[in-house]
Amino acid sequence: MCYNCGCKMPDNPMGAGHAGHEYKGKSITNKTFDEAGKSMSQTPEEAKKNAIDLLKKILGEKPSKIVKDDSGFDRYDDA
Repeated sequence: MCYNCGCKMPDNPMGAGHAGHEYKGKSITNKTFDEAGKSMSQTPEEAKKNAIDLLKKILGEKPSKIVKDDSGFDRYDDA
């Protein structure tokens, strides 16, 4: 649960299972990024870099603007 609870143990699901890797898994772990990367033909490192870039935009650490994507979902673009 390291990525969402702050325990600093990226491989420990804290008994809640690895999100995206185990059925009903809830904890964001390295296995979550392994599975996310595979689903988009990326390495786990690429998935993490994309996630941190978006998180920085959402949290206001990088300039961004919210636009509606053609799919109907919001997208955070560079300002």
